Amino acid sequence: MNTDIFTPLEVWFVVGSQHLYGPETLEQVAADSQKIADGLNASGKLPVKVVLQPTVKSPEEVYNVCQAANAAPNCIGLVCWMHTFSPAKMWIAGLSALQKPFAQLHTQFNAEIPWSTIDMDFMNLNQTAHGGREFGFIGTRMKLGRKVIVGHWQDADVLARLDVWMRAAAAWHDAQGAKFARFGDNMREVAVTEGNKVSAQMQFGYSVNGYGVGDLVAVVNGVAESDVSELIAVYMDSYNVAPELQTGGNRHQSLRDAARIELGIRTFLEDGGFKGYTDTFEDLHGLKQLPGVASQRLMADGYGFGAEGDWKTAALLRAMKVMSVGLEGGTSFMEDYTYHFSPKGNKVLGAHMLEICPSIAAAKPSLEIHPLGIGGKEDPVRLVFDSQTGPAINATVIDLGARYRLLVNTVDVVPTDEPLPKLPVARALWTPHPNFQEGVAAWILAGGAHHTGYSLCLTAEHMEDFATMAGVEYLLIGENSTLADIKKELKWNDVYYHLGLGN
Repeated sequence: MNTDIFTPLEVWFVVGSQHLYGPETLEQVAADSQKIADGLNASGKLPVKVVLQPTVKSPEEVYNVCQAANAAPNCIGLVCWMHTFSPAKMWIAGLSALQKPFAQLHTQFNAEIPWSTIDMDFMNLNQTAHGGREFGFIGTRMKLGRKVIVGHWQDADVLARLDVWMRAAAAWHDAQGAKFARFGDNMREVAVTEGNKVSAQMQFGYSVNGYGVGDLVAVVNGVAESDVSELIAVYMDSYNVAPELQTGGNRHQSLRDAARIELGIRTFLEDGGFKGYTDTFEDLHGLKQLPGVASQRLMADGYGFGAEGDWKTAALLRAMKVMSVGLEGGTSFMEDYTYHFSPKGNKVLGAHMLEICPSIAAAKPSLEIHPLGIGGKEDPVRLVFDSQTGPAINATVIDLGARYRLLVNTVDVVPTDEPLPKLPVARALWTPHPNFQEGVAAWILAGGAHHTGYSLCLTAEHMEDFATMAGVEYLLIGENSTLADIKKELKWNDVYYHLGLGN
């Protein structure tokens, strides 16, 4: 996905004060605020431009800037800072009306106390220490989800946490009004990939609608032969193409069919303004093969994808794709497929029939064709590779009926113990945290799906920030988790949401 997705976006920097301190102090507040905004933008560490707003000093000014943020199409959220003491009652109307996420930056302009010169004028000007607590109270009193970032604004860890929040805010902004196409229906009799699309639109802001496979087939059949040939050339340059698929090979027509399907899906998505899609091997009428390389390459370009009609994962993957723009590593649709039980350590082999994104590939993928065994169609073309290794996350959104849960498991991706010469799919091998037994048991007890968004560049913090913006339950299975604690947290969360405290 191109980093240009961040270019038009803005985060508004809203600084609180009050008229009590007089014009000279307020002029200094404005000047300091501008220097911080300029410094944040010049840091090179943030993906989205910071735009300073006039200092807010009254309930009317707070309300007006919040309403303006709601109406500004490129504003993805607010970063609020209390330079001086800013009475929190003046924030109530504005924060009640605010429809975009906000973070509290608990910082101050100066880093160190000027021991030899500090006086009460300095103290009155630099009141973040207790001004921020006043602002924090009203956020808690109003039960507002937000992120609190503490530290000096030039510190690397503060910039890193602000970067994470901005990426989550950009993903949330991208989801509002997003459209996902569903070619065919859900895989028959499968529970976890089903859900309430109306409640999902109310909760997350995106819409999911079904389209007959025939609608897609009509577009696929309309693809020009010259466009197919151009895409074949891209394949040849980008991948290690199996000899039988190359020009003159006995399976070259299958490669052309796969390229035609990719171009058809891409055209359908572009013309309809969709940000992702699902398909299912049980509903391929009119398509010669299940989209393999097509789905893989479309994911690499930033589209969300979910197999077997899994629209929740398609939408989650799109959000993760937006969050991960410009970061090292990759992000893909994934499925826990099979286990490796060994005295040397138990592991999970993740894969899917075809559709794993090449952004996670450790080396140049091979473009191959093999039988699928299910679906009743011709052999599909797909990219085959091993995943990069290192720390990663698996994330899933599940529909619990009365609410949604965003579940995250941190994992360590490792090399395969041996080559896999007869496994013709892309794959990843990992050990879940805190360990195999407790990590897998916790995932199952939490109702985690078998489909996930898998990322080598995002962290649990990205997902927690996104869950906060969405107002959904967040559960982390991490290095320090225990199965006993997860069981308790699940019970506490059930009570919390049953009582309506999560609203």
